[in-house]
Amino acid sequence: MSLMLEPSPQQIKEEEIYKTMGLTSEEFEMAEKILGRTPNYTETGLFAVMWSEHCSYKNSKPVLKKFPVTGPQVLQGPGEGAGIVDIGDEQAVVFKIESHNHPSAIEPYQGAATGVGGIIRDVFSMGARPIAMLNSLRFGELDSSARVRYLFKEVVAGIAGYGNCIGIPTVGGEIQFESSYEGNPLVNAMCVGLIDHKDIQKGQAKGIGNTVMYVGAKTGRDGIHGATFASEELTDESEKDRPAVQVGDPFMEKLLLEACLEVVKSDALVGIQDMGAAGLASSSSEMASKAGTGIEMNLDLVPQRETGMTAYEMMLSESQERMLLVVKAGREGEIQEIFKKYDLDCVAIGKVTDDKMLRLLHKGEVVAEIAADALAEDAPVYHKPSSEPAYYREFQTMNVEVPQVENLEETLIQLLKQPTIASKEWVYDQYDYMVRTNTVVSPGSDAAVVRVRGTRKALAMTTDCNSRYIYLDPETGGKIAVAEAARNIVCSGAEPLAITDNLNFGNPEKPEIFWQIEKSTDGMSEACTVLNTPVIGGNVSLYNETSGEAIYPTPVVGMVGLVKDVDHITTQSFNEAGDLIYLLGETKNEFGGSELQKLLNGKIFGKSPAIDLEVEKKHQKAVLEAIQAGLVASAHDLAEGGLGVAVAESVIGSNGLGAKVHTEGNAVTALFSESQSRFLLTVKKENQAEFEKMTGAVLIGEVTKEPTLQMVHNGETVIHTPVETLESAWRGAIPCLLS
Repeated sequence: MSLMLEPSPQQIKEEEIYKTMGLTSEEFEMAEKILGRTPNYTETGLFAVMWSEHCSYKNSKPVLKKFPVTGPQVLQGPGEGAGIVDIGDEQAVVFKIESHNHPSAIEPYQGAATGVGGIIRDVFSMGARPIAMLNSLRFGELDSSARVRYLFKEVVAGIAGYGNCIGIPTVGGEIQFESSYEGNPLVNAMCVGLIDHKDIQKGQAKGIGNTVMYVGAKTGRDGIHGATFASEELTDESEKDRPAVQVGDPFMEKLLLEACLEVVKSDALVGIQDMGAAGLASSSSEMASKAGTGIEMNLDLVPQRETGMTAYEMMLSESQERMLLVVKAGREGEIQEIFKKYDLDCVAIGKVTDDKMLRLLHKGEVVAEIAADALAEDAPVYHKPSSEPAYYREFQTMNVEVPQVENLEETLIQLLKQPTIASKEWVYDQYDYMVRTNTVVSPGSDAAVVRVRGTRKALAMTTDCNSRYIYLDPETGGKIAVAEAARNIVCSGAEPLAITDNLNFGNPEKPEIFWQIEKSTDGMSEACTVLNTPVIGGNVSLYNETSGEAIYPTPVVGMVGLVKDVDHITTQSFNEAGDLIYLLGETKNEFGGSELQKLLNGKIFGKSPAIDLEVEKKHQKAVLEAIQAGLVASAHDLAEGGLGVAVAESVIGSNGLGAKVHTEGNAVTALFSESQSRFLLTVKKENQAEFEKMTGAVLIGEVTKEPTLQMVHNGETVIHTPVETLESAWRGAIPCLLS
């Protein structure tokens, strides 16, 4: 659309063109009131993207305020590109998670790839070197349709294609398969970086008269209105929005990363921010708003890869691999020299002003003039109605009986074949998880571990969320999501530090969905408070629905922990024959939302497992202290599939060992209940007394030389299976479904 063809402000109002951009009539009236006039086409576009849920959090701000966001370890909480946590010695860890759900549903390879690229930029915009990537993925059932298998394959290929090319290891993550994600997959990407305190940067446009510089790739028409596209439900018409999906170039991003990390060492740099969702619109208005200043830009100077681009297109483009910098006036040449070395555009396109306005010039005219705060801070905030769903009330009254299982051995094998439990090697073998050679614990254990080079420290990291529990009981499920992430961190020998979250939900305008959002964030907030893991940033992704059907509520938790000494690093695999096997935590008849329930019934129902956060905290503390005292040979948290699956997973990775485990009570409960706050631990015999005194864990078995898994219940052998059989079922499940 050329400037000549853009509709007039009067047409925008009378023909309600603003609605096609994502604004409501009330919001358009608000914009008119702020401006004191009717906005033109470019200004309407700016309000539309900046006031979208994706950029403004207008529907989720009331619940986000509940999160604990401070702590002695927190150096930067929510509000910047990524959060920062102190790890001692004037070093810090920088991390964040973000979604690229809607783009991945439409164009899975590029949707996933650009999700990876965007989160990497958020981390290095803080001045940190990215050291690891993780992800959290959700798809429909693999045996349901060719479309689901296509989405799964292409998303994984996109993550691998971008991460491998840029040279950042993808070290961990999680994947679940449920029918609710059939038409709306979830692709959440997390990046972790390292920084020295002195190098921390912020995205602020400080210093009146300082220069605004555009760096990186040229601007094209890809990704226009991506932020508003991500703030709507997916429908059969969404295919027409394919142009809203950006295209990534990991080789360009690698150059940009290295150039920016060099630039942050210069005192000529004042502020830096990624051009992510809403592109130039968000980076410029947010940088000005955070600093209490204004920005004036001449869009004729913006590097463009397409001809005839309008101001609207340049401001709303979400072309990848671009950053906005504020540089001290008179020192632009120093910055340009650095980017010249990397053969990247670095152009002065504007200046910082004292009038708090975002002013855009194009072809000699002022094409937009809006208060920066109006775009970045003054979006409407909605307190949506909330209503407890009928299904929840029904589930809470159910008394879920212990399932009837005819053959315990066959059931364990079938559970190991369930795609959510089965080996994800098919996925992570496509990722380069050893690049830069700092990865100590690679994908497949409870948490990934990456060493901090030049020190005895390491960082443990994980993503977690059992969305079935959250569907059944959002508040309890929210607590469990945080607690399970912390359990995984502790099992690796690390102390949990903080979380970043990605709140994936359906349409918040539906009271039952908003109730899920409220309750799950209540549970997460309480768990974060009790476990001392504040929320340092994250992302909200709403409207995850296809033709009116919502996904399971999926607030993904990304957590990072500190391994104080690399000698403490622990994995889930059994180590040596003769080691004693312990269970810490109480096992109850809890099967609501469990893998066994889904396997036997094809659906989930009833109450989720219960959790006592004080018990959780006590158990985590005991396990971590035992690990740090050198008493623990292996550690694994009990999650999907319960004790049976946890023992099988630990023995599969043990290089030819087996296990003999004794249980009591009801056999199905003992083996397959998904009760919370439980750990499977192995200990050398010489450490038995000290370990038992420290933890109160119960001895249940021994690691054996014979490569079989033997489960003895009430004195009777109920499972006696070669580890090879278990491993074949577990490793072969996903490749089999894909072929």
